[in-house]
This record gives sequence, structure tokens and C-alpha cells, in this order.
Amino acid sequence: RKQRERGGRKNKRDRPMRRKNLEFEPLSTTALILEDRPPNLPAKSEEESQRHRQEYSEMVAGAKRREMKEAQKKKRQMKERYRQEENIANSMVIWNTEILPNWESMRNTRRVRDLWWQGVPPSVRGKVWSLAIGNELNITPELYEIFLSRAKEKWKSFSETSSVNENEECGVSLADRESSLDLIKLDISRTFPSLYIFQKGGPYHDLLHSVLGAYTCYRPDVGYVQGMSFIAAVLILNLEEADAFIAFANLLNKPCQMAFFRVDHDLMLKYFAAFAVFFEENLPKLFQHFQNNSLTPDFYLIDWIFTLYSKSLPLDVACRVWDVYRNFNGLLLFFFLLQVFSALMKDGLKETDKSSSSSNNSPALRS
Repeated sequence: RKQRERGGRKNKRDRPMRRKNLEFEPLSTTALILEDRPPNLPAKSEEESQRHRQEYSEMVAGAKRREMKEAQKKKRQMKERYRQEENIANSMVIWNTEILPNWESMRNTRRVRDLWWQGVPPSVRGKVWSLAIGNELNITPELYEIFLSRAKEKWKSFSETSSVNENEECGVSLADRESSLDLIKLDISRTFPSLYIFQKGGPYHDLLHSVLGAYTCYRPDVGYVQGMSFIAAVLILNLEEADAFIAFANLLNKPCQMAFFRVDHDLMLKYFAAFAVFFEENLPKLFQHFQNNSLTPDFYLIDWIFTLYSKSLPLDVACRVWDVYRNFNGLLLFFFLLQVFSALMKDGLKETDKSSSSSNNSPALRS
């Protein structure tokens, strides 16, 4: 037994010592690059060993530089986030204490306009939008409840045979009504699908269904038009149910929106022509490029007007666009679209310059 213990101690002493303080990580990479090869493989030459050490040092230095840049980037982002949060907090105080209580006298001042361009704080956004849209239709929460009750009655009655008198009262045919209700159901399922809050079972599904259903009873001459669900959804996320309906009905009553939602072809053509004039004056080269490729405004304007950009943009960006769209004037929609075109054109030119630069610097061209 003692002999075995002595043998064990001897074997333990004979074992190679492990490194306790490794200079580089990870261990596997260090072992492969910096250590000698196993005895059954040809040994590294001094030149090869030196090259491997140099390459490994460069790899480690590069990794450290990348980590440093990433840390600096995160620090800048955090600093910018704190700055934005502080600005939002200060702005919220100004909106609540100075602007909203004196809305009529301050809404058109330069100070309010500047704050609007900076973005409305989310906590007061709904109230600001509601005041900006206005209530020219004089809709009350009680009136909303009346039309909501009618909508619920219609939903029940459509599972059975509706009377002729009911349809005459609403001024539209049963087929038109059924079409509107079916379209609402279909469109709600496709409204901000990535959020999973408006789809069936989601927290805002019934609310959105109620607002849209009540509107079809309030404006049977308009009914439901595809795209309305996105506008109503944005309002619902920022306002109480009745207030969202009031803002929704008044917003759709604006000249530009009503022209498109009622499919007034003559007015739509006038808006297309107005946009074309703005487009040509501000971005003549891009306008000509669109013309050469037969891209007329009716190809891309309709969807953006129907949804006020809320379908094509992330929700937070769409809300910022609505902030800028402060008087909910149709011409501001065109202005924003031109800004988007201008930004995309600049990005495209930058990419073109980069690709041209890389092509000019290629070995094939240099040779």
C-alpha cells in the first residue's frame, strides 16, 4: 500500500504542470497557435512559430479594438437615450402646464411648432392629436354609444334575415353591409400583425372592431374601406375608446381623406396633380426618373394616404409622422413623402459612390 502511495505521488509529480495564468484566451486557440505541435507531427520552424505569434497578436489586438468600439458605441447610445428621456420629460411638463391649458392661443405659435417637430411626448400625444384634429362634426361620447349599439344590432341581425326596412334606414343594401362587416373582420386580422394585439383574442381586437363597426353605421355612405383599420388602431393606442372614435370620424372627414375614402376620382386626380407639381419642383431628377419608368402618383400615393403611413412604417415612426402632421392637412402628407424620397435618394447616391469607389480600387482595374 505504501509503495502504491509512493508510486501515486511520484506519478503526480511526473505529470506536466498546467498553466495557471494564461496570457491569452481562449485556451484552445492558444494551445493550437502558441504551443509546440504534438510529438507525432513535424515541429514548427522558428519562422512559422514567429509568424503564428504575430498573427495571433494581431487577432487579439483586433478583437480588443472591436470591443472598445462596441463599448464606446453603447456608451454613446446610452448617453443619447438619457438625453432624449430628459427632453421628453421637460417637454411633457411644458405641454401639460403651458400649452394644453392655453391650446387655442398657443397652437400656432413658433414655440409650439418647434416642440411639435421635436416630437410629442407619448403621455400627451393622444390629447394633442385630439385637439389638433378637432371635432367639427360635434360628435359626443353618447352619440358614439348610439352608433355602437346599432352596429352590435347589425352584427346580430346579419346571422339571420334582415328586414328590408332596416336596410332602407341605413341607406345601403344588405350585400354592401355584409361586405363592409366581412372586410372589417378580415382587415383587423391584418392590422399590425407583429404586435398580436388587434388579432382575435388580443386585448384591442374588440375595441378596434367596435370603433370601425360604429363608423360604418355613422357614415353608411362611406362604409368601411380597406386601410381604415390602421388609422383607427393608431388612435386607439393613444386615446380612450370614445375619444378615438371622435378623432377617427373627424380625421376621415378631412378633405384629402374623404376624397380618397369616397373614391372621388375627380378630386383624387387633383391631389395626384398637386403632388406631381411638388415632386417636380423639389426633386426634378427623381421626378423625371419616375416619369421615365411610368411611375405615376396613383401607383404609390393611395396606400399611404389610406393608412397615413401607419402600415408602411414601424408604429413608433408612424406616430412621429403623425406628430409632424400636426394640422392633419393633406399637403403635409405630400411634404413628408418628398422628404422620404429625398433621404432614399441620398442613401442611394452614397451606395453608388461606395460601389464605384470599390470598383475603382480593385486590383483588376489598377493593373
